[in-house]
Amino acid sequence: MIRRSLISLVALVLLSIPSTSMAQMVGEVGIPIGSAVEPVQIQDLDGNPIDLGEYIGNGPVLFEIWATWCENCEALLPQIERVHEEYRDRIDFVAIAVGVGQTVRSIKRHLRRHPASFPYLHDARGRAVRLFEAPTTSFIVVLNSDGIVTYTGVGREQDIEAAVLSGI
Repeated sequence: MIRRSLISLVALVLLSIPSTSMAQMVGEVGIPIGSAVEPVQIQDLDGNPIDLGEYIGNGPVLFEIWATWCENCEALLPQIERVHEEYRDRIDFVAIAVGVGQTVRSIKRHLRRHPASFPYLHDARGRAVRLFEAPTTSFIVVLNSDGIVTYTGVGREQDIEAAVLSGI
């Protein structure tokens, strides 16, 4: 178990390092576009269970697989915040903090320093990561109102507005 966690941590750290090829991957990573998504249960930052079914199939939603230590996530945030402000009435935004290399305490501390305008959840057991077949952090997946994947992408060069428009 410890070895698998260590391997997962190393893989996520290596994949979060900016690279030209990874920064421009859109629609070629993670869960295939057109896939239907079955909700899983993860936690909010207080440890309460959250069924992603609250978001999936109840309107368009953008999920970001996120970490406090992810440089690409940090680079995407201003764009995500701007697009969220513009489209917040038409699509939900949810950040899903990976359960590798960070604790709920460190996530809360980060969010106190950098307040967010949309919910952050915690994927302690990797259920959402597996559901979305997320290859790394900074992975964005957009679902339409029917819970069908309309966009996947990874890296700091993603066009978040185009991603959102694919789902609404």
